[in-house]
Amino acid sequence: MGWKGPSGRKKSDPETIRTFIAMQVPDSIKEQISRLLRELKRRDFPAKWTRPENMHLTLKFIGDVRSRDMAPLCQAVADGAAGFRPVSWNARGVGVFPNVRNARVLWTGIAGETGQLAGLHQAIDERLYHLGYERDGRRFTGHLTLGRLKGRVNGHGLVDIMQEYAGWTSDAVKTDAVHVIQSDLTPSGPVYTDLAKIRLTG
Repeated sequence: MGWKGPSGRKKSDPETIRTFIAMQVPDSIKEQISRLLRELKRRDFPAKWTRPENMHLTLKFIGDVRSRDMAPLCQAVADGAAGFRPVSWNARGVGVFPNVRNARVLWTGIAGETGQLAGLHQAIDERLYHLGYERDGRRFTGHLTLGRLKGRVNGHGLVDIMQEYAGWTSDAVKTDAVHVIQSDLTPSGPVYTDLAKIRLTG
């Protein structure tokens, strides 16, 4: 399987590109998460909330990649994704990383074909390892980040939210592509550029 970058795009080539690999989140899911976020914001937690339009289902964060290394990286992602079929998934529940006592990230989990999603992550991770990138040190846990918590957070309040929204779920969707994405950090927030789109056709 090959990879295809966006057609017709003319852009200066920076020395390094802040890069991650992800699946796009459909607008229907973003709208449902937007409603969830409105409810969570009423709890007045000290958090920097994620904008739903910026959400991705991240498979692997890579960091800075030299521009000359981008083509082999995209090919490695395509090779890792070869043979995988589209993945059905939905968002479910609310949780925290790393734990309630030291919570730093509030997230909604991923349900559905999670075994296939983990296998896709592992295959891509292995291909990139052979290019010299570090393997992910922890077991893959699919999630969408809702917000990053700041300062001391009421642990009991977090437990209440996790219990209250344990049954929350979005609609199910099927995703048929993996994207290599450039992330540019700006004062007004991150700007994302699609560098490659790899179809899942297995």
